[in-house]
Amino acid sequence: MKFDNQTFSKAIEDRRRFLKKLAVFAGSSGVLASMPWWTPLRAGPPGNSALDRVRLGIIGVGSRGRKLMLHLMETPGVEVIAVCDDYEPHYQRAIDLTKGRATAFYDYHKMLEMKDLDGVVIATPLYNHAPICIDSMRAGQNVFCEKSLAYDFDQCAEIVKIHRESKKVFQIGYQRLFSMPFLKLKEYVDSGAIGEITQIRAYWHRNNDWRRSVPSPEWEKKINWRLYREFSCGLMTELASHHLQVANWILDSHPMAAVGYGSINRWKDGRELYDSCNVVYKYPNGVNVVYDSMISNRRYGLEIQVLGTEGTIEGEKGKVYSEHPPASPAIVQLINELERDILDSVPIGGPSWVPDLELDIKGKWLTPDWSGEETAIQLAAFANAIREGKPIPGMIEHAYRGGVASLMGQFAMEQGREIKWPEGIEI
Repeated sequence: MKFDNQTFSKAIEDRRRFLKKLAVFAGSSGVLASMPWWTPLRAGPPGNSALDRVRLGIIGVGSRGRKLMLHLMETPGVEVIAVCDDYEPHYQRAIDLTKGRATAFYDYHKMLEMKDLDGVVIATPLYNHAPICIDSMRAGQNVFCEKSLAYDFDQCAEIVKIHRESKKVFQIGYQRLFSMPFLKLKEYVDSGAIGEITQIRAYWHRNNDWRRSVPSPEWEKKINWRLYREFSCGLMTELASHHLQVANWILDSHPMAAVGYGSINRWKDGRELYDSCNVVYKYPNGVNVVYDSMISNRRYGLEIQVLGTEGTIEGEKGKVYSEHPPASPAIVQLINELERDILDSVPIGGPSWVPDLELDIKGKWLTPDWSGEETAIQLAAFANAIREGKPIPGMIEHAYRGGVASLMGQFAMEQGREIKWPEGIEI
């Protein structure tokens, strides 16, 4: 692919400047030095040698696949040489976006036969992740797969097994691994700055029905696959998986068990997957992760709160709060008066306790000067790993732990019982 279009040229130059800035930041930041996937990302112009160019194919070019493709088309040194989708409108749109320079396929098996392909990006519905990942790795390809990893426990384990045999690059679509606020969050936790972690709370709230219009009834399940159990696990794999990956990362562990309840309490339109989910995960050392998600109210948006004995971190907001903020002047005066016995006893019938209201503190930013597109960064890191021929350390562990944890929550709600971490694979 030649970047001769004026729009692409400007986008590439913007991306080049961003990657240069990122490389400088990566080289000077102590937190990045401890994260192996943050190798300095290439910022130079595309070259003609095999070491410079990374040639990728994209399998699944719907809404998410299209976004990934546009990012890749703007990344220096990356060429999108193939696209694949079995839904005609997506297939034709991908051809148009690449101006016909990419070879188009309806069958991904045909794409995997290409001799000059360096890797594939998989952005299909969940139920297809495992077979395409496994076929791609067996064909000798490096693989980037959107989250969540797979549709069931056995598929997750099989992907890990095949990856370990292949020695190829495997990366999962967890953007927070490439987010500076979350990297700083991890640094804060590991340093003991917020004390002992006692609980993690996470939520993701929206107010929409997640339904898309279809050209005719026979396309309903293909287009609205997130609503049907044979294709998806709904909110748990599409949203919760992100925060569960972060919880596993923070705690350097995985959940031992999960319990939960799910319901369809708003969008009673024939869907099979819950529009409201509430799950509690039990981790080692008595730590629980409490997660809820809904698509009927967006007031609180999304957040993951890491609660420690000395402070709290809100990852999405990128702020840290102390458990011992400086006292306000009014509080200081009250304490002094109490100590000097100026105040008399509490009147009978009056309040004898102070409600545990939210601490009214502003907190401080984890990374006040950071602004970056994590999706672009993770794709650049994937290309860089292929270029260097080195799998990114720890990525398959993040993929497996996050994928299995999200499935545990779904199964717990469906089966109405505690679901334990599956045995049989060391990760």
